[in-house]
Amino acid sequence: MDHGQATGDTVVVAGATRIDGLAAGIHAELPGVEDRTPPWMALAGWIAVAVVAIAVVIILFQTGFGTAIRIAIGWIPRKPRQEAELAANMLDPNKPENAREFIAARRASDPFFNAAFKNARAVKETP
Repeated sequence: MDHGQATGDTVVVAGATRIDGLAAGIHAELPGVEDRTPPWMALAGWIAVAVVAIAVVIILFQTGFGTAIRIAIGWIPRKPRQEAELAANMLDPNKPENAREFIAARRASDPFFNAAFKNARAVKETP
């Protein structure tokens, strides 16, 4: 490389020599350079993964697929299981449970059902 020596331009020769020296320094340092992710960026990545996971769970349960998955793996909450057992016992002639006990248990376990039941009785009793 002549770096301007053919034209005798000392400014170009000095600039080119300086650039060559800087490039040589960079080439000497390159083997020791390692790619590191800043800690805040790693944390941001984990937070993003957590947000996506929570969003997926919310979407599953809002669309009804979450309930289907829970039923498929047999993870049924305790209250519906107890109500189903009482209903099954109510239908079994060998068991003493009847419809009154089922309704009483249902009203005790679910305040919304209790309020709806009271409203239905009030409407039925009003002439």
